[in-house]
Amino acid sequence: MSKLQSDALREAISGIMGDSKEKNRNFVETIELQIGLKNYDPQKDKRFSGSVKLPHIPRPKMKICMLGDAQHVEEAEKIGLDYMDVEA
Repeated sequence: MSKLQSDALREAISGIMGDSKEKNRNFVETIELQIGLKNYDPQKDKRFSGSVKLPHIPRPKMKICMLGDAQHVEEAEKIGLDYMDVEA
């Protein structure tokens, strides 16, 4: 059972998003959320994994360069990323 209700979390995030629209800033603002799990040892228990698709691009101007071997270079070419070969 969660001590933090999802409705309260959504309301807090909506408030933060509303405040950010009032005063425009010249940088990308972020929201960080820390979660503490009781009786969980991250060194011993490696059972949490997953990904979440964000509704918005977090950094629209971010450039990525893939550094890898021949297989990674080929994958980067297919998806249009800049790349560098470690063997070159």
